[in-house]
Amino acid sequence: MLGIKTPVSAKGFVLILVFILLITLLINKNSQSLMRFMVGQEVNLKTANFNQYQSEHYDIKYTSVDEPYIKLIAGVAEDAYDSVSSMFGQKPGSRTVIVVYPDSSSLSQSFGWDKDANAMGVYWAGSIRILSPREWLGEEDMQVYFAREGPMAHEFAHLMVDEMSRGNYNRWWTEAIAQYVEKKITGFEFSSPFNEGKKVEYYQLKQLGKKFDQLDQSIAYWESLQVAEYIAEHYGEDSLFSITRQLGQGKSMEQAVEIVLSISYTEWEVDFYQYIANEA
Repeated sequence: MLGIKTPVSAKGFVLILVFILLITLLINKNSQSLMRFMVGQEVNLKTANFNQYQSEHYDIKYTSVDEPYIKLIAGVAEDAYDSVSSMFGQKPGSRTVIVVYPDSSSLSQSFGWDKDANAMGVYWAGSIRILSPREWLGEEDMQVYFAREGPMAHEFAHLMVDEMSRGNYNRWWTEAIAQYVEKKITGFEFSSPFNEGKKVEYYQLKQLGKKFDQLDQSIAYWESLQVAEYIAEHYGEDSLFSITRQLGQGKSMEQAVEIVLSISYTEWEVDFYQYIANEA
């Protein structure tokens, strides 16, 4: 029956404490692996009735309505695997699950988002969830535009940031790298929020780090890309991945920047703000 409390014996209480201790140790020592395992189990449970297609590097889960598009999705995903891995200089440690949702509502519900949330793809804890290209592309345009404007390169870059940093990254950094990689590979980038002579505005990076999703998204995403392009232009593209590797060794963002760029974080940050103030 629900609502009945059962007394716990002294032995049972000790076992519970041991269990809590073990979980705490696992979380502290390998929180990324534990999170991926938990999210993976959730995905498996929620997609138990989905069909599955295996490509070389992916397990793709989908509903019957998207059967005609799975080989297209797999092909674009494999291309992203090769091109993005090449830029990062390493490959993922395991196969990746892609879940294809038939509509925006089901994709949003998989995360508990508002039903009106608008996204074509999301990376989370080892898996990639995408909106079916059938929902936003016409049949004639699908082959070209799904590769160029679809989410695969962007979301796979998020996965690689997670892999390389071992989960030690903040929101603006992973968006910086994902947008930079996507632009290099596909040529796609969001329109600048400061077109048509609008005055440039930007957030302090500390503010981006604390509440990225609560800020004006057009500015937050634009500024994140500016970070990556500034570092690549002034310190070399490989610096982006070297910083991410330092994060993977447990360094803070500030420490990683100072080690790789050989400049104090405060000085680099001031230089960056001056750079973007003159960019738009």
